[in-house]
Amino acid sequence: MIEGIWGRKVGMTQVFASNNNVVPVTVVDTAGWFVTQVKTVAVDGYNAIQVACLRKKYKGQPFAQEWLKKLKLHCLFIKEISVTDLPEGLVVGSSIDLGTILAQDDSVDATGTTKGCGFAGVMKRHGFAGGPKTHGSTFKRRPGSIGNMRATGKVIKGKKMPGQMGNKRRTIEKLQVIQVRSEDNIVLVKGSMAGKPGSLVFLRKRG
Repeated sequence: MIEGIWGRKVGMTQVFASNNNVVPVTVVDTAGWFVTQVKTVAVDGYNAIQVACLRKKYKGQPFAQEWLKKLKLHCLFIKEISVTDLPEGLVVGSSIDLGTILAQDDSVDATGTTKGCGFAGVMKRHGFAGGPKTHGSTFKRRPGSIGNMRATGKVIKGKKMPGQMGNKRRTIEKLQVIQVRSEDNIVLVKGSMAGKPGSLVFLRKRG
């Protein structure tokens, strides 16, 4: 059994549930992925399948053996998926059937990389209020004292300071699959997940 599937985050939208309630969903595109290697316990020490996502200009083309010789030239991403039991008929070059992995109302964990914001100050990174804006104040957006009431002015470990914001790997657990459109290779997952549109996400099936 394949434990999950890789895809690219398209963005967020909303759909109507069976009870006519509006449900916010994240759209994940799983098209363009194909198997490049099947790993077994006998040869590699564990069971897994290596998959790759074709670059935009090669999407829609039939599989060619030349792609395997220069994977980085033809593929944008190369990833692995753990499997408990290798599915029958899974060979190099075959595409993954979305409908055999996920179904409506399944629970999944969505893993992605948050949007990188570069070097950010304490107001943007941690939500500090900043200093007064009037009466000649020059405090502005500074963090203020960082070593108050400490021997020799040492800074407490874990102090909220300016620094790199975002670009972290994050997992959102127990998200519900609202729809699976196998013909379009599209999954609609309730709620939001880490990553900006076009970023890579992994949907791991729970249970």
